[in-house]
Amino acid sequence: MTGPSVEFACLFLVVCALGVNHLACGGCAGKCCRGKDSSCVTTDWRMDRVYGTCYCDELCVRTKDCCFDYFTECPAQDCAVSEWSYWSGCAKQCQPSVRVRVRHIEQRPRNGGEPCPDLEQKAGCREYRDHQGGNCGLNSGPAFITSIEFGKGRPKHDSYGNPLDPGFCVEFTLESRTPHCTVENQPHTHWMRYITEGFKVCVACQPPAMRNNSGSCQGDGQESDKEAVLHWQAVGSPRCSGTWKKVQKTQQCSCPPQHSFLFI
Repeated sequence: MTGPSVEFACLFLVVCALGVNHLACGGCAGKCCRGKDSSCVTTDWRMDRVYGTCYCDELCVRTKDCCFDYFTECPAQDCAVSEWSYWSGCAKQCQPSVRVRVRHIEQRPRNGGEPCPDLEQKAGCREYRDHQGGNCGLNSGPAFITSIEFGKGRPKHDSYGNPLDPGFCVEFTLESRTPHCTVENQPHTHWMRYITEGFKVCVACQPPAMRNNSGSCQGDGQESDKEAVLHWQAVGSPRCSGTWKKVQKTQQCSCPPQHSFLFI
């Protein structure tokens, strides 16, 4: 009875070696999994030279029951992306709008590697000069704000290499905000969810938002008393706006990052 079984096993090995009916031969090609996954299983030769059930998940390396081709088929490859491009210009001149930067996929994930991150970022912005190079002249109206994170790329020196005025910070107590701030779910609007009534927030006034001739930012409340109710508008979502009262002006912002914003 052993003769036919041996002949069948030999025939099976020959068929697999020739690459005929590859799927019937099992192996890890196209079956690799991350971590522990009991469904990541097939029937083929194992690394210990035993034919039978073998696995293609990462745990099999420890349990010594990987399929014979695990190390050639299953190295996890995470997604690789390029560096961020430069920020685009603002979508509108002399008005609060949105700027964009992108990055590209250089290698797609394989075998359960880490997925690709967001490939596009948006941030609120405003151009302070028109297409002809003239000053936009926006000196009144609500304070336009964005996340403090989007200010990290602002220039620290002018075109001649001279250091720019580091600016100042204004603390406000939030009086009101529209419900739309809490439902924004775009990557560039998540920061708006932290705008909460009754909380103290810090807003930095830095170049180029700081007007050189007055040393202030639009809507910073410099000429208002502490009881005045001032208006603010979140850049990136016209529906997110509200009011606040000025507490004090300081040299640097001391609020937590989620409650720190930037004048635009």
